[in-house]
Amino acid sequence: AILPSGFSIIPDGLESRPMVITSRQQEKNTDGGSLFTVAFQILTNSSPTAKLTMESVDSVNSLVSCTLRHIRTSLNCEDG
Repeated sequence: AILPSGFSIIPDGLESRPMVITSRQQEKNTDGGSLFTVAFQILTNSSPTAKLTMESVDSVNSLVSCTLRHIRTSLNCEDG
């Protein structure tokens, strides 16, 4: 099955903050904020009575961690 996944980064909604995302250190504004939303749909087992296995949980955890790491790297975000 092909299941949609995705993410979005939007301003935090406070009008007093700028709506610009930049990776240049000199242009970063500590007052600005963003909301990051990520969505995954993962089919681990098609049976409605199936129980999650530890392997499934590890696989999903790895997928989420790797995806977030790639997004942070592409946006040049600092760790923290």
